Amino acid sequence: MREKKVWFITGAGRGMGVDIAKAAMAAGNAVVATGRNTDRIRSVLGEADDLLVVKLDITDPADAQAAAQAATERFGRIDVLVNNAGNFIAGFFEEIDSEQFRWQIETNLFGPMNVTRAVLPVMRRHRSGLVVAISSTAGIVGQEFCSAYSSSKFGIEGWIESLTLEVAPFGIRTMLVEPGFFRTDLLTPESTVYAEPSIDDYAERTRQTIAAWNSMNGQQGGDPTKLAAAIVRLASLDETPLRFVAGADAIETVERKARDLLAQADAKRELSSSLALDDASSPVRGRPR
Repeated sequence: MREKKVWFITGAGRGMGVDIAKAAMAAGNAVVATGRNTDRIRSVLGEADDLLVVKLDITDPADAQAAAQAATERFGRIDVLVNNAGNFIAGFFEEIDSEQFRWQIETNLFGPMNVTRAVLPVMRRHRSGLVVAISSTAGIVGQEFCSAYSSSKFGIEGWIESLTLEVAPFGIRTMLVEPGFFRTDLLTPESTVYAEPSIDDYAERTRQTIAAWNSMNGQQGGDPTKLAAAIVRLASLDETPLRFVAGADAIETVERKARDLLAQADAKRELSSSLALDDASSPVRGRPR
């Protein structure tokens, strides 16, 4: 297996996970396709010598360990981990109950952490590997009706940024993928759960938002097969980007956020610059306060 890479993909039974798995196999790689429904994975990916289908609920650490072990027993190594599986809980913050909010974080943040924690020892043994995390422009900028989802994706961003520095000495790289609007199944009933309306003040905005999103479903401009091919292409490079901002709309979002951050930093520059201690002692810069 040394002449090809071994890809470990979560959520490979539908949506973007299917496209990534197909693109990786088309490029001559071995694929470990994981998901909760293995029959569905087999139905969309078929059978192949270099394909291993493994049951994996990413919220279960034991499942993650077992899947990583199955991958190494079959192929001997894991070269590329794609943390793709996730869901979308939408609604206004006051109407998303604590259990739903925790479920969102458990799936979209702690799930990828469970899988990465299981795979990293394999990569460290080989002193190489790439951890890909499918984030979102929702991890760059927040918007109404997305407080839970954005919280999970902002968490992914901070976690991967920090992990990058921790695993670099072992030859392990990371890549955040930040898609804009792609024609995936994110807005379908299988992927999106709406909070139960309970507060009259939000009722009309909830109705308008859900109607707008329903009309958007299936009309997004991004092609997921092209995104999958781009991810496979980037993974083959000796130096992968720390971030891949995917889609013209995503680039526009990131550029706008960058301008906003600079403007906000500059707005109170004089006040911010006057907050140092008057004596010579000061904390080491760059550490959390």
